Amino acid sequence: MSAPRLLIMSFSPLRSDARILKQIALFKDRYEVVTCGYGAAPEGVEAHISIPSDLKEWKYNRIAVMGRAYRRAYWGNPVISYLKPRLIDHEFDVVLANDIDAAGLALSLRSVHGVHLDLHEYSPRMKEELPRWKLFVAPFMRWMVRTFATKADSVSTVAAHIADEYGRQFGLAPTVVTNAAPYIDAEPGPVGSPIRLVHSGAAQQGRLEVMLDAMDLLTGDATLDLYLTQNHGAYFESLRARLSTMRNVTLHDPVPYADLTKTLNVYDVGLYVLPPMNFNFAWALPNKFFDFVQARLGLVIGPSPEMAALVRQEGLGRVTDDFSAASLASAIDSLVPDDVARYKQASAVAARKLSAEEQVKGWARAVDALMARTKA
Repeated sequence: MSAPRLLIMSFSPLRSDARILKQIALFKDRYEVVTCGYGAAPEGVEAHISIPSDLKEWKYNRIAVMGRAYRRAYWGNPVISYLKPRLIDHEFDVVLANDIDAAGLALSLRSVHGVHLDLHEYSPRMKEELPRWKLFVAPFMRWMVRTFATKADSVSTVAAHIADEYGRQFGLAPTVVTNAAPYIDAEPGPVGSPIRLVHSGAAQQGRLEVMLDAMDLLTGDATLDLYLTQNHGAYFESLRARLSTMRNVTLHDPVPYADLTKTLNVYDVGLYVLPPMNFNFAWALPNKFFDFVQARLGLVIGPSPEMAALVRQEGLGRVTDDFSAASLASAIDSLVPDDVARYKQASAVAARKLSAEEQVKGWARAVDALMARTKA
């Protein structure tokens, strides 16, 4: 008897998308996994539909969006109009769609048992700090949630407050599957002298400036190493120029996700302060938080509620008083080796509980529940 057929769809580069890779790893041994996304086929899948790199998923027709002709805008999206004729004749047992942009297409396909929608962020408020986005794009996002997400057979998202907001605004009841990192068998390393800080992630404006300003304000000798993906060309070049003048910050090339936690393990403290520029930033609980835990690091973070709650609950490190560079510099300068060693040990204790292996059970329960029923 052949395995049931599962389509995992995401308008992202699948081989570098940590959340999608976890979905593939979870299901590939029990399902015939077909993927759809940018780039080459990820390892372990039975088939793959690749989105051409010159088609951009965010390019909705501006006139249609501004005129609130949302159905025309959605189905005229170049990625969706490319994929629909290539998927429409296929039949899947279940479709696992990632993010709101993929939801309408997923619901239009032939799925015997239904569609599970994984919402990575709270889409109606993604870029609310930008007036034009808030005025024109946010209503389109709300339309997509009302039109598509409410028709999905089950839904998940990345953090508790985001799930609650989807419930309050749209009546959804998402389960929570955090962006936890896969468990690794590792021990905390000895605390360095000077204390070695590290940050990994995107070279994206608005996410790094506070940390760099804080490093300029330090009175101590802590150092910061950055592992950044170079996905914003002009900004990255200006960032590189600034870093060349800083004595205590070193920029490294990004490493493959599979190697990241081992790379981070040689450091002492994972650093992340994300000013709450919008709803998703305010309630962020990102991959890097869990990467730091699996790398057995202490953490110094800003007072973002989802991250701060876990840091305090598990004793993982320090939470700054506010999102300013001065507050972050003060927190770093106050670190002493004994405290850092204690934080690193706390990460080791919490690593299993906060691992992807525990979190992805939420997806397994959702997809298996769909498989166990007959679609109405």
